[in-house]
Amino acid sequence: MLKTYIYKNVKIFRKNKGIENHLKENKIEKVVTVGLTTPHCVSTVTRMSDNLGFETYLVSDATAAFAIKGADNAYYPAKQIHTVSLATLDNEFAKILTTEELIKKLNLTEAIQS
Repeated sequence: MLKTYIYKNVKIFRKNKGIENHLKENKIEKVVTVGLTTPHCVSTVTRMSDNLGFETYLVSDATAAFAIKGADNAYYPAKQIHTVSLATLDNEFAKILTTEELIKKLNLTEAIQS
């Protein structure tokens, strides 16, 4: 099983054409998104991954958001931001799963144990 870990430091997945080329050249069809923050980098990478034709998964318990104050001066707690961000992506840009669900879905149990 080929595993590739890509660490990005820009918001735009597409900006680094090398990432897309690497994935396609190695016939990688699935992208799993984890990291910070859900409404920003995680959302951008997830959307771009789907737009580029990859089977995309977002791991809900391996992502998070920060609380924010909106333009209306209302305070929005981190959990609410995270939950709403996941809702905007689920089944449109990615399949949202927990770590446990992802391991089962992609049959990763043996790979993790070895």
